[in-house]
Amino acid sequence: MAERWYPIIDKEKCIGCNTCVDFCMKGVYENGNEIPIVKRPENCVEFCMGCAKICPEGAITFFGDVGN
Repeated sequence: MAERWYPIIDKEKCIGCNTCVDFCMKGVYENGNEIPIVKRPENCVEFCMGCAKICPEGAITFFGDVGN
């Protein structure tokens, strides 16, 4: 797990489909009222990016990625 790597959900792009919640086996996300919540960022596996790859809206980026 990484201290300086975690997902960020773009609230403007996210449609609240919860695909990331269902995908992540590490429990990083939880269902929110309108969009998922990054509840346990410390559980995110550094450079996994699986949730971002399956997000239909491209609403997930990562703190710690190149340029952040």
